[in-house]
Amino acid sequence: MNNRLLHTPEGVRDIYGKEYAKKLAIEQKLQQAIHCFGYEDIQTPSIEFFDVFSKEIGTTPSKELYKFFDKEGNTLVLRPDFTPSIARCAAKYFMEEKVPLRFSYNGNTFTNTSNLQGKLKEVTQMGAELIGDPSVEADAEVISMVIEALKSAGLTRFQVTIGEVDYFRGLCEEAGLDEDTEKELRSCISGKNFFAAQELLEQKQIPEPYHSILLKLADMFENIESLEDAKALVKNERSLQAIARLEKLKERLEQYGVAEYISFDLGMLSKYQYYTGVVFKAYTYGIGDAVVKGGRYDNLLRKFGKNAAAIGFVIVIDDLLEALSRQKVNIDIPASGKTVYYRAGDEADYLAKLSEVITLRKEGIPTVLSPEITENEEADQ
Repeated sequence: MNNRLLHTPEGVRDIYGKEYAKKLAIEQKLQQAIHCFGYEDIQTPSIEFFDVFSKEIGTTPSKELYKFFDKEGNTLVLRPDFTPSIARCAAKYFMEEKVPLRFSYNGNTFTNTSNLQGKLKEVTQMGAELIGDPSVEADAEVISMVIEALKSAGLTRFQVTIGEVDYFRGLCEEAGLDEDTEKELRSCISGKNFFAAQELLEQKQIPEPYHSILLKLADMFENIESLEDAKALVKNERSLQAIARLEKLKERLEQYGVAEYISFDLGMLSKYQYYTGVVFKAYTYGIGDAVVKGGRYDNLLRKFGKNAAAIGFVIVIDDLLEALSRQKVNIDIPASGKTVYYRAGDEADYLAKLSEVITLRKEGIPTVLSPEITENEEADQ
């Protein structure tokens, strides 16, 4: 037999036994926390048209998509990101809806990353989207929901870091950067690549004081007290309004009682170009990448024909499980049930044990009906 048949491709894996039971238990806890905020489940297909994730949408780069063709010649992709799918669905089925929409979802996403990055190419994500509410109160609701969900999973040591894309964009406009330079600089800053940002600004001959201010963003990890300093660095209305929104958001999060889990980082940006305002990530001990990523995307639904503001997030279940494991957080899983043995070849004993098993299963007790293992079988094992 070809041993290759027993292995999975690079970047994907099998999950079974207690590990899978723990994964299901965590998903259930997270889902319950999200449902407590009034969000309803929605399911979108794993396969979408390529255009849903095109460059114009501002999502995953084309080279990281799994692309293929159907019999009609249409280019299809495996879903790399839930948000554009939810936006498409909202525009299709709720075009005229004026009341805010609250969706939650759970499923797998697929990203064709390099093997050298050491990341899974298929991951399970759970998240939520609040569509049709542009307010700072909506921002506070979604971020508070993230915190409650992580707490329900058993995390106690984590931080949700919040940034504001409009502060960066306003600063770029004030400095006179063109759109391509802004996108390239955004990529450098989102990756915390200080030296690449410095090289780009020097190459584009960005004058002072903007050269220094933009470089500071690439290396900024500040708390809320720094917002007054950040306000003093800019003159444009877009950046000033971004700071004012963060100040109001801080106040709302304090009212939710979750301020202890919050920090602010004006240099935190996202690789997704569709984010327009508040962005956030949740970090915890034991894993380098964020376990939650989210933000506001007020212009995305227009790409699908619906003019509606929106904000949402995804929890990367695989990363969360790894963090819980490294922090030695106990995950309660349902009892494995019981096994009832019958004597092989003894019809009366089989029927008696079968009746017992049927009763136990009706009571909701997981029960296996199995023949007794003989001494010879035990010796063979």
